[in-house]
Amino acid sequence: MPTSNLKVVPIKPAEPQVIEKQLYEARKKIYPRAVHGWFAGWRWVMVWITQAIFYGLPWLSWNGRQAVLFDLEARKFHLFGLIFWPQDFIYLTALLVVSALSLFLFTAVAGRLFCGYACPQTVYTEIFMWIERKIEGDRSARIRLDEQPMSLHKFGAKAAKHAAWLTVAGWTGFTFVGYFTPIRGLAAQVAAFSLGPWQTFWIFFYSFATYGQAGFMREQVCKYMCPYARFQSSMFDKDTLIITYDAERGEPRGARSKKADPKAMGLGDCIDCNVCVHVCPTGIDIRKGLQYECIACAACVDSCNEVMQKMGYEKGLVRYTTQHAMTNGLDKRAIWRRVLRLRTLIYFSILLGVTFAVGLSIANRTPLKVDVIRDRGMPREVDEGAIENVYRLQIMNTDERPHRYAVDVNGPPGVTISSESTFEVSSATTKAIPIRVRVPANAGVPGSNPVWFVIRDTENADLRVMEKGVFLIPK
Repeated sequence: MPTSNLKVVPIKPAEPQVIEKQLYEARKKIYPRAVHGWFAGWRWVMVWITQAIFYGLPWLSWNGRQAVLFDLEARKFHLFGLIFWPQDFIYLTALLVVSALSLFLFTAVAGRLFCGYACPQTVYTEIFMWIERKIEGDRSARIRLDEQPMSLHKFGAKAAKHAAWLTVAGWTGFTFVGYFTPIRGLAAQVAAFSLGPWQTFWIFFYSFATYGQAGFMREQVCKYMCPYARFQSSMFDKDTLIITYDAERGEPRGARSKKADPKAMGLGDCIDCNVCVHVCPTGIDIRKGLQYECIACAACVDSCNEVMQKMGYEKGLVRYTTQHAMTNGLDKRAIWRRVLRLRTLIYFSILLGVTFAVGLSIANRTPLKVDVIRDRGMPREVDEGAIENVYRLQIMNTDERPHRYAVDVNGPPGVTISSESTFEVSSATTKAIPIRVRVPANAGVPGSNPVWFVIRDTENADLRVMEKGVFLIPK
């Protein structure tokens, strides 16, 4: 075949396609539906208890002062009849240990109980959602309102909701600062518009954090900001009580009338109403299995039980149970026997032991602390060759009443106190006392000699503290 008339047509390379992918999925607003039931009732009980404690404690008085006050400026924490100083930092460590052990125990037994019932994020989100429902309506009404163009009605509803949110957030911020500044004085400063810069900053900061997290971020805090959601699974095992969908009973799911026989239709008990999804504050579908977003609020349990009751089916399609119970068909008694297993008993024993030790330590705590600081000046020679050292005794009276103390000293032969050795310290205060200690000539050895200061209450011989010091004799 002749090829002289053939033309070579160059092929243009295809233009590259640009594909854009977002690193993060855009948030889809969740409209949780109101739910009623046994677990919802307990959740509101915890809301009332936690908020009564939080808002009420700063207003309680004890011995003429605020009962609970963390006075950072004075460096002392008042907790009813107890006063803690920086030297009592060990008790804060113990509190953190007890909190961690409690978290381990509760999580091993029944999952994220703290998240679902007592976490501040959950509590304030519940309060803010209640306000939202009262003003804007339930789920369907809120969806319709958001889809409508701006109108006088919509603006009024949104303004009322945010005003109520800001009121709760502002009172929360004020109460929070009232734990660190006497709240009655703080209220007077707010009324007189005379707040200091730090009080102003922290009131606005905590109010803004409450308003933003409970009003807008909500489930985003639990899903992305809270670290507990990421490591909770390491504390679960197959005998941990978790919220579970009974797939064997519920599948295959499908809609049907109340009078229909699901077995004749080849269906399970789940009618695929999606109510369990609509009530979930994090927007998950529990029928897909346990997910890290689940905060164990049990709203899906209450809503599903309500649907099952209306359909005339047995409750418990979504319920608290364990993986072993689902696999092996265990009854409630067998479930609880496995809940009280070696792991949880070890957690409970350690928690009980640490709590008892801390309580015993606080109960037997001596309300007297002493620091001995030797004066930086050189020892001086006084009458008949005696050597004198000067000390400063930092006396801390942690009791609620004043005490009178006497100081004695033990050490080299003939050691005495050559200054005033009896003094009074007011309640819950620290006092620096200068003490001069004298050693006769030729007593002790040149250089460093140990001495012990004994500080005792003049009215109570059992209240005493011994502290070591160093007495220097020139070589």
